Amino acid sequence: MSEIGQSIEAAVATVQSGGLLVYPTEGVFGIGCDYRNQTAVLSLLQLKQRPVNQGLVLIASHIEQVLPLIEPADRSHLARALKTWPGHATWVFPNTELTPQWITGDFDSVAVRVTAHLAVKSLCDHLGHALVSTSANLSGQATPNNCKDLQETWGNQVDYYLDLPLGGMNEPSAIRLASNGYQLR
Repeated sequence: MSEIGQSIEAAVATVQSGGLLVYPTEGVFGIGCDYRNQTAVLSLLQLKQRPVNQGLVLIASHIEQVLPLIEPADRSHLARALKTWPGHATWVFPNTELTPQWITGDFDSVAVRVTAHLAVKSLCDHLGHALVSTSANLSGQATPNNCKDLQETWGNQVDYYLDLPLGGMNEPSAIRLASNGYQLR
């Protein structure tokens, strides 16, 4: 059975080796991997039974980790997001050519969040880049709120379960369009 632990270093090593990681976010446990690793992302999507065309959210510790991936149409669009970051808000921006298609899906945009959650912030700081962030559930089902239940669900299909506290929110982050603030979720 895969390990449940509290080691940021083990979580970093998991991502760096192309593995899948369950980790806490502000509101729910997420499952993620290195967004640049197509094999890892496709494994994650297969595990969640989620089609690649839907796109994925990226979570980062700092705006500089997502700036190369987004192309705001207007400075006010980035300013809108910056008012909520770091925090529990995901924003959809036009993507750049540096954003992999396995992240954008059928869209010419990418959803990004700069987190205030200390564990995820530390994880992304150590990695030096953003991380895939999708809820740790089968597509369309409820997300368990502890690593033991998640390990019972995913077993060895996930390489490491980072068992640290959630950030105190009761649900996944809202997803909004950076262009006008319209809430998609």
